[in-house]
Amino acid sequence: MYWEKDVEKIGQAKLKKLQLAALKKTINRAQKSFYYKKLFKEKHLSADVVKSVDDIKKFPLTTKDDLREHWPYGFVAVPHEKLVRMHSSSGTTGRATVVFHTAKDIAVWTNLLARCLYMAGMRRSDVFQNMMTYGLFTGGLGFHYGAEKIGALVIPAGAGNSKRQIQLMRDFGTTAVHVIPSYALHLSAVFEELHLDPRRDTKVRMAFLGAEPHTEKMRKKIEEIYGYKA
Repeated sequence: MYWEKDVEKIGQAKLKKLQLAALKKTINRAQKSFYYKKLFKEKHLSADVVKSVDDIKKFPLTTKDDLREHWPYGFVAVPHEKLVRMHSSSGTTGRATVVFHTAKDIAVWTNLLARCLYMAGMRRSDVFQNMMTYGLFTGGLGFHYGAEKIGALVIPAGAGNSKRQIQLMRDFGTTAVHVIPSYALHLSAVFEELHLDPRRDTKVRMAFLGAEPHTEKMRKKIEEIYGYKA
C-alpha cells in the first residue's frame, strides 16, 4: 500500500535529521538567488545559524509582494541553462508570480504526485481523466505526470466541453477524475440533461477535487451525486 515505504514510514528521529539537512540545503541554494543573497546579507543569515528545524523562525517570511517586485528572475537560484519550464499564477490580484523548474524539479514533482495519488488509491489499472486546465497553471500537469508514473491510462481532457467529458468517461471507462469542485457540480446538471446517471452510467470510483476552496459539505454533496470517493 506504499509508493515509497522507506520514506512514508520513516521514524521520527530519522525524519528530523532529514528535515534539518534539507532545510540547510534549501537555504544554501536560495542564497544563490538575487533576492535571498541580498536579504541574507542584510539580516546576517545563512545555513550556519540553523541548528534545528525550529531555527527556520529566524528567517523572514517571503510575501507575494516580494515575488512580484522581483519579477521575473529575482528568485532563480540556478543558471538559466538549467531551467526547462516556467509556470505562473493567474495574476487575478496583481502581477502574476512565476515558478521555474529544472528537469530534476519536474522529476521530484512527478514522484510526489505519484505518491499522493497512490496513497489515495490510484493504481496501474485505472483510467484517469484530467479535467483541469493545461498551460501556465500547474494543476493539470502535476496530476498528469503522477498518474502516468503510476502507470494509469491518462486522458488529458482539459477543462470544459462538458458533453465531451461525459462521452470520454463512458467510452473509455474512466475510473478516476481530477476536477474543480464547482465544475463537478455543474457537470452533474449536464448528466441530468442527457438523462444519464453518473452512478449507473460511468465507472468513476474516485475524484481528486482541488484548485479552488470548497467546504466539507460541498465535498460530501459531490460524493452523494456521483457515488465515488472524493
